[in-house]
Amino acid sequence: MASVAIDGPSGAGKSTIARRAAGELGFVYVDTGALYRAVGLYAIKENIPIDGGEGPLAQRLDDVRLELRHTPQGQQVWLCGEDVSGEIRTPQISMAASAVSAMPAVRAYLLDLQRDMARRQSVIMDGRDIGTVVLPNADLKIFLTASAEDRARRRYEEYLANGDNVRYNEVLEDMQRRDAQDTGRSAAPLCQAPDAVRLDTTGNTLQQSVQLVLDLIRERGVGGSKQQQK
Repeated sequence: MASVAIDGPSGAGKSTIARRAAGELGFVYVDTGALYRAVGLYAIKENIPIDGGEGPLAQRLDDVRLELRHTPQGQQVWLCGEDVSGEIRTPQISMAASAVSAMPAVRAYLLDLQRDMARRQSVIMDGRDIGTVVLPNADLKIFLTASAEDRARRRYEEYLANGDNVRYNEVLEDMQRRDAQDTGRSAAPLCQAPDAVRLDTTGNTLQQSVQLVLDLIRERGVGGSKQQQK
């Protein structure tokens, strides 16, 4: 089985780029950020405090049932028997995901699930610590990034397309706050793996960024993709 790990800050386009690249190569796309979003949603729905330490949520993790389902329409996220794929894509859940992802108990809970997915199939997996913690032996590691302003613009446009009433400055402030949380946390902080290839997509169109990733995967011959290119 082949594995590609894509890490990077919030709003870098990891999920969309990884999903499209996986579709082109016949790999399975695994959105690990969606798992943390689902745990954050669970905490909110169950009124579990997440801003005063991991204790209250850690005691309830055995009750959290998560499943990623791959359908012709894309990846679905199921939480305790309910499809929450749309519900987890809001600014509130984005911040909740950042909070719970800083908790060692949550990261340990999700680690085996993520690694099992990579053992069973060829994957492109994206997140914050895939190349450094989850898949340290991945065939290819990519650190995907862009300027905070560019990432905020993309996320702002995404929210507007979904009908969310937000302001660009608020999105940028949330982006900067999340960057600080992700890089400053004690549990698996966001950082570039020493052997990862850094790709800065500032100013790129989506297709240009997807092509950069595809070219790199094919160049490295990951999962026979060099042969697929011919």
